[in-house]
Amino acid sequence: MPSPARTQATEQLLTEYQAERNGRLVSASRPAPDLTPPRFLAQAAGQARIYWRDGNTGVTFAGMGAALELFGYGENRYRTVERQARQLFAQATSAADNALAAPRLFGGFAFSDDFIPDVAWSAFHPAHFILPHYQLACCNGESWLTINALIPDGESVAEARLGLQEALADRLALLSEQTCQVSENLADLAPLIDYPLSYAEWERMIETAHGAFGTTLLKKVVLSRICQLRSQHAIDTDAALAQLDARYPGCYTFLFEPRPHHAFLGAPPELLVGVQGDRLETMGLAGSAPRGVTPQEDAANGAALLASAKDRHEHALVVDALRRRLTPITRCLEIADEPQLLTLSNIHHLRTPVNGTLCDPRGVLPLVELLHPTPALGGSPRELALDFIQQHEPTLRGWYAGPVGWIDANLDGAFAVAIRAAVVQKKRAWLYAGGGIVPGSVAEKEWEETEWKFRPMLGVLNA
Repeated sequence: MPSPARTQATEQLLTEYQAERNGRLVSASRPAPDLTPPRFLAQAAGQARIYWRDGNTGVTFAGMGAALELFGYGENRYRTVERQARQLFAQATSAADNALAAPRLFGGFAFSDDFIPDVAWSAFHPAHFILPHYQLACCNGESWLTINALIPDGESVAEARLGLQEALADRLALLSEQTCQVSENLADLAPLIDYPLSYAEWERMIETAHGAFGTTLLKKVVLSRICQLRSQHAIDTDAALAQLDARYPGCYTFLFEPRPHHAFLGAPPELLVGVQGDRLETMGLAGSAPRGVTPQEDAANGAALLASAKDRHEHALVVDALRRRLTPITRCLEIADEPQLLTLSNIHHLRTPVNGTLCDPRGVLPLVELLHPTPALGGSPRELALDFIQQHEPTLRGWYAGPVGWIDANLDGAFAVAIRAAVVQKKRAWLYAGGGIVPGSVAEKEWEETEWKFRPMLGVLNA
């Protein structure tokens, strides 16, 4: 095995080679008042595509094509991407007249460092980011279109920018003139649905977890299962994305499609971390209950969740882990004393907001590495939980429950936890759902909880 120092040196050489090979980033932007993200994405079919919408602020990004792709592997994947991004933006020249229009990298990380792509994740890497060739940014009625390109060293930036401005004007005119049907209604897929993990296997896995609680220091482990869907017709990811926006407006809607017909999309409610300068934002999100059929039943379900000793314990493990990891690196850390009820269209969650001021701000990626996975998606203690997952979960998670988000030129950004999500390939889709297992967890109830969590993606896929 190569030493860590040798591995880091090799990665640094690869980063420098990539930057030298690709050249210098030059960007240009202009207002695009009549261009909407759905129309933009529909016209980007056949290219790499990205989408991100923050349901709390309304900030929306969409991208088509890839001016550059960044990759990272193994336990150093976060730092590899950080070095590449830092070097890319350090040499960048942007003519953006608005901070919203500035170039950004979009992508994410697999749940585990040792991720190996299988059939479902064949177009994805352990760390994978795209700098879109064209980027649309929208917020508060304002829309900007940005073009990004890498020019060879020695080429005139001024001349390159003139060429980019012309290309941008031509592209904007083309996008504005072309008519493109943007569907928000999914056809009935009439799919075949398969759950590879049987209930008996699920029950045995949870019994094994209970055994570990009694014989090791393991306090919680998050276990997941998969739903496989095969349709007679091509799955319309654009329509599914529109349905996610409409049905889950307060969530973080995302699409990462690095190759045509290899799309990962979802609407997670959980922010892993957001960083702007020295300010960080995150949350504890753990503990779940279904929505009620009637208002009275719904209120009772929410009240029962707030009073549940099992769910409060599961939630406290997440909040305690955030406090323990963030206290050493923050000057000020604000954590709500009691969890709040977060109510979505299909489920109740316990949520505790967390805000802080960083002692030494270095962008968002060090925080992503520090916090992923939280006990809400991995368990506690983290290493014991990850070992248990690796040994006992029968299917690979891929990017499920991994960090997905964006990075700007300051290396600030925001990452959500990729749950309530599916990976789609033409007529096939793979959906994932999990539940936190603690002492007192009942296999049947946890199985039912994963069924609630499958419903958002099954619903938007009309399955």
